[in-house]
Amino acid sequence: MRNVIQLAHISLDGFMAGPGGDMSFITMNQEIADYAYPLMDSVDTAVYGRTTYQMMQGYWPGQLDNKNATAHERKHARWYIDVAKLVASRTLPAGSDPKLKICKDDIVEQLAAEKRKPGGDIMIFASPTLVHTLAKHDLIDEWRINIQPVAIGGGLPLFSGHRTQLALRSTKTFSSGVIATHYTTKRS
Repeated sequence: MRNVIQLAHISLDGFMAGPGGDMSFITMNQEIADYAYPLMDSVDTAVYGRTTYQMMQGYWPGQLDNKNATAHERKHARWYIDVAKLVASRTLPAGSDPKLKICKDDIVEQLAAEKRKPGGDIMIFASPTLVHTLAKHDLIDEWRINIQPVAIGGGLPLFSGHRTQLALRSTKTFSSGVIATHYTTKRS
C-alpha cells in the first residue's frame, strides 16, 4: 500500500494560513528548500485542495523559464508538471491534462483507491480543509510539518475536530528558527 504524506508549513500556534488565507509568515529559503525538495523524490502523486492547486498551477509552470529561479525551483517546477495530481474541488471543470484528476465529492474514495494501487508515495500539499477530511478518515500516514517561529493568533488550523495520535520520527532545526518535524500516524 502506498504512503500518504502531509507536507505543511504551520505557525507555532498551529495555523497553516492566517485570516483571509494569509501565508506571508512562512519562511522558505535555500536551507529549507535543500531539505524539503528531496522529500518529493519518492512522490508520484500530489493531492491538493482547489485553492492550493490554483496557487501552485499559477506559479510552478512559469518557473521553468524564469531566469531568476534557482536550480531547486526549476527541478521542482519540472516535478510539478510531471506528477499526477488529484484535486478536491466541486467547482473546477475537468481539464484536458491526463495527469490531472478533479475529484468532486469523492476525494476520500479516490485517495483510498490511489493508496491501494502500486506506485510511489502520495503527498498532500497544504490544503487545510482537505487535510481535516482526510485525517478524519485516517488516510494520512506521515506528517511532514515545518513549524514557523511565529504565532499568528488565528486562521486555518492544521488539525480540526479529530484526534490523531502521532509518533515522532525526526526533527531538524534551521538557522531561521523553522523546525522541520516528521511524524507517523499511530494506529492500533
